[in-house]
Amino acid sequence: MFPPNSGNKEITWMMLEAGAETDVVNSVGRTAAQMAAFVGQHDCVTVINNFFPRERLDYYTKPQGLDKEPKLPVKLAGPLHKIITTTNMHPVKIVLLVKENPLLADVEALQKCYRVLDLICEKCMKQKDMNEVLAMKMHYISCIFQKCITFLKEREDKLDGFIKSLLKGREKDGFPVYQEKLIRESIRKFPYCEATLLQQLVRSIAPVEI
Repeated sequence: MFPPNSGNKEITWMMLEAGAETDVVNSVGRTAAQMAAFVGQHDCVTVINNFFPRERLDYYTKPQGLDKEPKLPVKLAGPLHKIITTTNMHPVKIVLLVKENPLLADVEALQKCYRVLDLICEKCMKQKDMNEVLAMKMHYISCIFQKCITFLKEREDKLDGFIKSLLKGREKDGFPVYQEKLIRESIRKFPYCEATLLQQLVRSIAPVEI
């Protein structure tokens, strides 16, 4: 409770990595994230909401049930975890994180990663304590990975072409239309229509023209 309330992001992150539970409540029934939000420590709230324990990802690096192979190769777990836990959700930032790691910047690797992200998204929505924020984040990153695959397959300039498309502004005002359409498309494709977060996003975005 104390590090987030005092605005200490580094200690908050250290405690999360050491196994601190994010859903434990205090004497007034509030979690650490809720208390931090109440006192205006929004950076710490972001750290808590974006935290995803490495062991939850490592689960997919071992064969489960009748599977002969794991869904995620061990070598991809570290690079994927780095992207999952980033607090910068700008699509260009995510593509740059993919591009900087040769293990990830590969069609087959990205296919395995986005399928695991889809499984995590599903688990977030179906678990007892539903986590819509994390589910939406996993879905969003999955959509960007799928678009990376398209550019790797179809464009000679590959991920550089994707980044250029995301940054290119329209002539009259420089607004990045392609980027806006990508983000809207990822929201539209979110498979859980009953999610409160999705409905809030749709209500706020739908009336706004690109």
